[in-house]
Amino acid sequence: MGGAVSAGEDNDDLIDNLKEAQYIRTERVEQAFRAIDRGDYYLEGYRDNAYKDLAWKHGNIHLSAPCIYSEVMEALKLQPGLSFLNLGSGTGYLSTMVGLILGPFGINHGIELHSDVVEYAKEKLESFIKHSDSFDKFEFCEPAFVVGNCLQIASDSHQYDRIYCGAGVQKDHENYMKILLKVGGILVMPIEDQLTQIMRTGQNTWESKNILAVSFAPLVQPSKNDNGKPDSVGLPPCAVRNLQDLARIYIRRTLRNFINDEMQAKGIPQRAPPKRKRKRVKQRINTYVFVGNQLIPQALDSEEDEKMEEDHKEEEEKDRSEAVKPEEPPQNLLREKIMKLPLPESLKAYLTYFRDK
Repeated sequence: MGGAVSAGEDNDDLIDNLKEAQYIRTERVEQAFRAIDRGDYYLEGYRDNAYKDLAWKHGNIHLSAPCIYSEVMEALKLQPGLSFLNLGSGTGYLSTMVGLILGPFGINHGIELHSDVVEYAKEKLESFIKHSDSFDKFEFCEPAFVVGNCLQIASDSHQYDRIYCGAGVQKDHENYMKILLKVGGILVMPIEDQLTQIMRTGQNTWESKNILAVSFAPLVQPSKNDNGKPDSVGLPPCAVRNLQDLARIYIRRTLRNFINDEMQAKGIPQRAPPKRKRKRVKQRINTYVFVGNQLIPQALDSEEDEKMEEDHKEEEEKDRSEAVKPEEPPQNLLREKIMKLPLPESLKAYLTYFRDK
């Protein structure tokens, strides 16, 4: 029993393997996965497992296998400006990747049952905004998380363009989930041991497609109050951005476009060169099981696996024999442009989102 794809040495290796196994199929999804290091969402002491295609759980903190997240991201067909609701938002890893695609004029909400996990997600989000260079390379829709049971969402809540549920949905809750979706929207959720994509084509019409055979832990049933009824949970408001925030968005966008034009004129590639290594990738599989409350892909070995291992042995030995030069820290061109503007330091800090670097 193992991962659906080979383990990587780092985040980029993992994404390379997910691409080759056809779990990641679009450039937009690939960019989001590369921008967010999965290892940053692991507790200290557990990061060695971050780049394996396996689920991870510690207490209430849980991350699904990377192949699951990639299938979900592809199935959601995300676009800038859409609204997204993550039911069971967990560490915020998926919501943060989604935010890179939605951009500053989208809506990015999550609801999570455990308050300690929501605090963990907020800490990871703050760390991403303050310390990650990827934040300056994208226009970001910051996730907003609330504590609550997703089966207790207030009946007057707004609807969303895209919804993902990260727990097994019982058949009698299917319609409840569908009502949260706008017409033309897409809902992805595990139901009856299938990760399913549901498109709302009209007020009362739907189209469903099975994506992957899975086994998720079921949704936790809501507890009742003293009146015998469950308390309702309010989702975050859909706030309108103020003029100051809009000005920051457009100044950063203008500077980013200027940097891209400069680089293009100089013939400088905007993307990092591909990694030198080529990992052996196992055959794609479609069955997953839960072991100790963790979602684990069920690996199926094949003769092709053995052949691929032999074909790559010589190349891997060559890679090991080459000296690896230390990488220079990436240059943050957007920050450099902002800091050179003839503006007060306080305004420069605002334009950089008060980032530390």
